[in-house]
Amino acid sequence: MQASQQHRSSVMTSRLYHQVKQEVEPYCFPEFPTIDRSLCYSDSSHRSHFSLRNSREPYCTLESSSANGSYTVYNSSSTVSFSPNGSPMSQQESQSYPSDLHHSPDNTYGSPISSSCITDDVSDLRDKLRELETVMLGPDSDIIDSTTSPEMDSWRLVMDAISRGDLKQVLVSCAKAVSDNDLLMAQWLIDELRRMVSVSGEPIQRLGAYMLEGLVARLSSSGSSIYKALRCKEPASADLLSYMHILYEVCPYFMFGYMSANGAIAEAMKDEDRVHIIDFQIAQGSQWITLIQAFAARPGGPPHIRITGIDDSKSAYARGGGLNIVGKRLSKLAEHFKVPFEFHAAAMSGCEVQQEHLRVRPGEALAVNFAFMLHHMPDESVSTENHRDRLLRLVKSLSPKVVTLVEQESNTNTAPFFPRFLETLNYYTAMFESIDVTLSREHKERINVEQHCLARDVVNIIACEGPERVERHELSGKWRSRFRMAGFTPYPLSSLVNATIKTLLDNYCNRYRLEERDGVLYLGWMNRDLVASCAWK
Repeated sequence: MQASQQHRSSVMTSRLYHQVKQEVEPYCFPEFPTIDRSLCYSDSSHRSHFSLRNSREPYCTLESSSANGSYTVYNSSSTVSFSPNGSPMSQQESQSYPSDLHHSPDNTYGSPISSSCITDDVSDLRDKLRELETVMLGPDSDIIDSTTSPEMDSWRLVMDAISRGDLKQVLVSCAKAVSDNDLLMAQWLIDELRRMVSVSGEPIQRLGAYMLEGLVARLSSSGSSIYKALRCKEPASADLLSYMHILYEVCPYFMFGYMSANGAIAEAMKDEDRVHIIDFQIAQGSQWITLIQAFAARPGGPPHIRITGIDDSKSAYARGGGLNIVGKRLSKLAEHFKVPFEFHAAAMSGCEVQQEHLRVRPGEALAVNFAFMLHHMPDESVSTENHRDRLLRLVKSLSPKVVTLVEQESNTNTAPFFPRFLETLNYYTAMFESIDVTLSREHKERINVEQHCLARDVVNIIACEGPERVERHELSGKWRSRFRMAGFTPYPLSSLVNATIKTLLDNYCNRYRLEERDGVLYLGWMNRDLVASCAWK
């Protein structure tokens, strides 16, 4: 009996990760360029990129471009524009600035960055420093030994960072000035940063452009209104879906999360005849394609599967329609593989979900999936309703057989602004570096992927506070505490699931790493954990 169960589990898990591509394409995303994920930089001088349509058209950061070559990012009391090369500039500036390549000592992931071109002259540095001393200490500052002043030491360190082209350090200094409400320092560094960042440059330059937007928005106290405006300026739904698909293809983060969750569900349900899956953010429904195939290949025949898909408006926009699109796609797939299937749509935010919306039936084994979703739920620090813990208690009351959690491994929920900025800088530097090894910097698709799939999240984390800040990630240790408080116990991922995910990573750059610690599976880029996956019961 035990050998039969192990065989059934092995067959299902194998089917999860080795499906025939031709069989699933009609049920997946619409036709997009096929990407060879095995291509990545082999070293710093010989690099290979994904082959996509090449475009050198000028691009702004978060809005569509205008005809005059200057691109407004948003309307607010403090407006930043972007020159044709993608660098932020003031409305009065029109020239572009050349840059030299340097290596930052603080650039964790080894990307060369560009220096500021206006402070390379040593005498110019002295003049600027003297002007700043005069502003801070008055015209008689020559009688003061400024070498003993902590403020002057800080200025000199910043000037040194600018002269070295250390963009990361200048970003940190600017964020510290914003945090300290040092408006003089902040405005000066914002002007310097506008000349150092570029959406088509090195990874730190591209990320820096978006983080600069967040700093300007925060400084002008317009973060929430800007974020709302950015969300309203989506590209066409088909384009947005294409960008999401490209990100899914070039980075294994989402595929890792979906496959690890599916592996846990397949393992838990290997002997069940009726399975109900509640997906709290179903998006395009693509996660369930391989699981339906795995159940179809199960020895003894597939179970009856019912999926309840919970949705938000952003996913509906990307799909170009409601949840009926997902239901039809998955129903067609299940019919093709002869799997009994039902789909129940629950078009609402997770904050609105109540037990009656989930339609749990007696006799069904229940699986609940939280993939990249719970960090959007406000917790006790935002609202007394605390939907983050409320949903966990609600799910526990349904007695699920397995609950899967996939989240970004980042700490941006309750951290104060400055530590949150540092965490965001560190996390997204690794993310942008990993994109850089597979998508050429000149490609229009890469710029669009970063702008429409990542940049708004960065701006939200930096510029917004309170309920307006919806990107609130927590580390796996905090999630563990929340699940335990709700009454859950860990559901260990099987070694077979872990091994097959390691095989998956063979198709990507060797700088990705997989590690299991304390029952949690982590996917990282070099020395930084980026995504964590675990299961509970």
